[in-house]
Amino acid sequence: MTKALWRLLAVLFAFSLVAAACGGDDDEEADAPAATEAPGADDADSDADDDMSAEAVGIEYWLWDGNQQPFYEQCAADFEAANPGIDVEITQFGWGDYWTNVTAGFASGSGPDVFTDHLARYPEFVASDVLVPLNDFVERDGVDTGAYFPGLAELWVDNHGNRYGLPKDFDTIALVMNADHVAGAGVSAADFAAAEWNPDDGGSFGELIRKLSVDANGNTGDSADFDPGNVEVYGLGLEGNFGAFGQTTFSAFAASTGFEFLDVNPFGDSANYDDARLAATIDWFTRMIEAGYVVPIEDVESLGGTTVFQNGSAAVMADGSWKIGTYVGADTPFDVEFAPLPVGPSGSRASMFNGLADSINKHSEHQEEAWQWVKHMASAECQNVIGEGAVVFPAIPSAAEIAIAAHQGNGVDVTAFTVHVDDGTTFLFPITDSASQIEAIVGPAMQEILRGQADAAERLAQASDEVNAVLGS
Repeated sequence: MTKALWRLLAVLFAFSLVAAACGGDDDEEADAPAATEAPGADDADSDADDDMSAEAVGIEYWLWDGNQQPFYEQCAADFEAANPGIDVEITQFGWGDYWTNVTAGFASGSGPDVFTDHLARYPEFVASDVLVPLNDFVERDGVDTGAYFPGLAELWVDNHGNRYGLPKDFDTIALVMNADHVAGAGVSAADFAAAEWNPDDGGSFGELIRKLSVDANGNTGDSADFDPGNVEVYGLGLEGNFGAFGQTTFSAFAASTGFEFLDVNPFGDSANYDDARLAATIDWFTRMIEAGYVVPIEDVESLGGTTVFQNGSAAVMADGSWKIGTYVGADTPFDVEFAPLPVGPSGSRASMFNGLADSINKHSEHQEEAWQWVKHMASAECQNVIGEGAVVFPAIPSAAEIAIAAHQGNGVDVTAFTVHVDDGTTFLFPITDSASQIEAIVGPAMQEILRGQADAAERLAQASDEVNAVLGS
């Protein structure tokens, strides 16, 4: 068995550990429905269609977000009309199954021609030599990598200068609020927008969270009679488990203190999990859980953070822009408002800045056609379609404006998410070629701390030594 195959099998096992680290999102779009196939894959297609596609090259494309699938099907229809020799078949899987199937396909020498890739995954795929570098394609076709939001294109270039994706979207984090509960407590979105946070006493943000917490007897968290053992509504919910990267949970709070995950990002050779500012941040969450103001990690594990919020058990939570449609949709039985994350001790608010791209499988027998499809998805033509769908923010600024306008047309104010880009308060998702190993080390440490089973500073220092051994420092 080759070294690359051994690595892929190890990654397949470890990916189940990484899911909590990437936003639910991680992770992202974790609530997507089960696998479906795009129209055109049905065996009942007409003979005429079969005859027309007999000479066409078939490209298989996988994605995990079912909410985006209809709009990529429109992109595929437009692409096929302009490229009659290529047929695109789209398949969607839920988050967990998606990565299991992608990695298993690599290990068996099969899988999709093109797939939606993630910053936490692609470096390990590169190390396993299963992705096609796009440098020659980009140069040959004159693709302008400066057309995207600053920094997005560079995220997909490894430490050897090879590019493995073209940006398709970006995401940021903001607060999601139960507008009915917040208003009933005499609090507003403007209060949260002006809030400050620190890991010592939580600042004005902590005061708001305590005020929004309610026990079964109707006592609020700022009352001496509040019962932390019998809570009806927690002031702050958690979208998911903390994991190593905490995209939608702790990362923004830690970053607002000045904490940075890596010495150099991307591809640093040392991590900073022993930073006292991170320990203080995680310790604040632990104290807030113990005090009954933040949803216990056990409830997040058993029910899911989104469900806890939608059933009214949490008044506020942080989550990603890719979930806007989920919160303003029919499954949420109350009005929702959004607010930017609080300003931290550094004097600034912060949001992790993540972005997806499409990569080409090295096992594809049709890499040229696969590239043409990747190039189309990264173009303004397709990203405008995605923007009109108001599901995510496309990577091209003009297409993102279309998405913002579409949200506004639906009566949804999304400036809480875009303000981080506008005012430059984003920080990059930490990119290494050892994400799954880091998750396997730091994830359990975070769980122990949040359950009150370990001291934050001591346990994170231990984890930091293990992570740095993996990174080679």
